[in-house]
Amino acid sequence: MNENMPDTHSHFFSHVFPVRYHELECNGDIRAVALLDYLQDTAGMHALLLGVSVSDLRRHGLTWVLSRIHLIVEHFPRAEENVIIRTWPSTREGLFSCREYELASEKGYSVGRATTSWALLDLETRRPVRLDGNLPQYPLFPQRVIEDRFETLPCIPEEAFCGEMTFRVLRSNLDANRHVNNTVYLEWSLESLPDRILEKRLASLEISFRAEAFYGERVISRSAMIDAEGSLCLHQIFNLDNGRELARIRTRWRSAAERGSQ
Repeated sequence: MNENMPDTHSHFFSHVFPVRYHELECNGDIRAVALLDYLQDTAGMHALLLGVSVSDLRRHGLTWVLSRIHLIVEHFPRAEENVIIRTWPSTREGLFSCREYELASEKGYSVGRATTSWALLDLETRRPVRLDGNLPQYPLFPQRVIEDRFETLPCIPEEAFCGEMTFRVLRSNLDANRHVNNTVYLEWSLESLPDRILEKRLASLEISFRAEAFYGERVISRSAMIDAEGSLCLHQIFNLDNGRELARIRTRWRSAAERGSQ
């Protein structure tokens, strides 16, 4: 954590999450999906304090949707450790608002950092609307933890294809917006990777959410290894019923023996 950064109630919000056993991988590390859950929960709690929570917005026919996420993982906590998430909104312009996160263990080491981009969705049209005029003002702290302009993620090159898997959207995949929750896309993308990649440790992930998926629809997750070592992978998820692209994902991996910063 940056101890020089001011910490006022309105600009920043922190919450402590105990790592629970059902959130662990087979190797005892916390699952990356659990970290995404922590980020989502922390954003929701801070938005509630700022008066812009999902429940606040739904009264006006609006809701938040996650457009992009970039997470860098430096260390993976284990059971009975506590993870401190600190978050703040950093930008608000046009259709998108960025939110930043710092992740740390109570044992004193950095877990990672993340930056996200959020859009405001009209629940009737299912299309984004401008933030100005539709949201009350709230304080920003214009410091990004990752300098990411959220440029378009690449498609999978056919020659690098390494696996695919199909899924049907379950009720348990849905969130308060009645569409597939953002964390599920990461689960789907990882399931299509070969075991030799999943034996490594995830160093970073980037997700671009491109369309919604709803209950009962069928999706296909495809993955590709961009280098022979499998340190860089690309993923795409499509709706099998209409061919619509739902998400693009880029993951970076390091050997299981490495636990330092990537």
